[in-house]
Amino acid sequence: MANAFFSDLLSTISERGRVLLGRASPANDKQDASELLELCEALLSGRGEASGTAMAREVLDRYHHLDAAGRLSFFQTLARDFGPDHAKLAQAIESWSAKTNGDDASDLHFASEPRRQELIRRLNRAPGGTGELVSIRSDLLSLMKGNKDLAALDRDVVHLLSSWFNRGFLVLRRIDWSSPANILEKIIRYEAVHEIRDWDDLRRRIDPIDRRCYAFFHPALADEPLIFVEVALTEAIPGAIAPLLAEEREPVPVEKARTAVFYSISNTQRGLGGISFGSFLIKQVVEELRRELPKLDNFVTLSPVPGFMQWVKQADDVPLTDEDRQLLESLGKPDWPENAELATELRAVLEPLAAYYFLKARTPKGRLIDSVARFHLGNGARLERINWLGDLSSKGLRESAGIMVNYLYRLDDIEKNHEAYANTGEVIASSTVKKLLKGEGRRLLDMRLG
Repeated sequence: MANAFFSDLLSTISERGRVLLGRASPANDKQDASELLELCEALLSGRGEASGTAMAREVLDRYHHLDAAGRLSFFQTLARDFGPDHAKLAQAIESWSAKTNGDDASDLHFASEPRRQELIRRLNRAPGGTGELVSIRSDLLSLMKGNKDLAALDRDVVHLLSSWFNRGFLVLRRIDWSSPANILEKIIRYEAVHEIRDWDDLRRRIDPIDRRCYAFFHPALADEPLIFVEVALTEAIPGAIAPLLAEEREPVPVEKARTAVFYSISNTQRGLGGISFGSFLIKQVVEELRRELPKLDNFVTLSPVPGFMQWVKQADDVPLTDEDRQLLESLGKPDWPENAELATELRAVLEPLAAYYFLKARTPKGRLIDSVARFHLGNGARLERINWLGDLSSKGLRESAGIMVNYLYRLDDIEKNHEAYANTGEVIASSTVKKLLKGEGRRLLDMRLG
């Protein structure tokens, strides 16, 4: 109710501001980027709150009527011409050089800020401005490929969105069958790990006694879940996804459940891609579950490995013999998991390779290759187990040869694991996973001796 009241109040201020400015709402015709940029300059020139809010709303409305070429031109001009005020920056540098003190340093800091950052702040004041800016950043991401000149603009947008969407603003809410239909529909639409086919499928995910779903919300996007987590309550740590999603399955009595399995975690807003919501979101879900179900002992994921097969096929540092590569061509056969002998041969190559992928392989910048791994290890999890043929869906076989992994969240170790990964890039892993890597080491030695 408070959010709705505040939104209505802003809308009223905006509409009255339009009257003060003598502007009507823009027509639904094609807009020109140059006219929109002139409006941005006017917004930055400094006006009263009502007229500024109205002008910000008009900028956002007109932006939506730009075609793809117009949006690219708009972004390129913001990147090129809406940087720092050069005259103010030069004066601040001169003052700092003449006498280095705290005031001059502060002046230098503010003078070096690009004008587009203040423009983005003012656009955020419009009714619905935060959500609009997230959507605009999604457009920006689509246009950045092949347009490196937009990188500076994206850094400024990310800088501001990171402040507005930090963990302190996020609210955790449980989603169940009684949640509003518009939110349930978004859970179906945004599910990115295991497709939800229809409303019946959704109900099987959130309604039974051994299922939970939680979502993080931001006050400025009250009906838009930013991240949602689907949880299965089980007796033991699972190694395959199919039994958890089966239509005909026997629910686990809550009193027998000892494990909470995070089997699907989906980000819903593309415009917030690459923006960290903090490193302990899953810990918050764990604490919520423990309050409700104190008998739970294990908190684990059952996670896909979306980058594995791409790395196997394309990376230069994959430890494979020619014979191994020839064997891996068998993965192109759609029924290979049903051939027990072939599956055993492939497992001997792929399981140790998966351990190498997580523990040793890195991008040129030294980062873990797998985005899912980066998320969970950054949240303080331990790489617990590699599960052979955990996902037999076409997507799972294509992306990871069916391999899934368990990441273990142990409350006493979350901060320690997070610090090890954040500070040194160390992947905390179980002895089971490390033994697989040792097996790979022996195989590599055999390759060199052979």
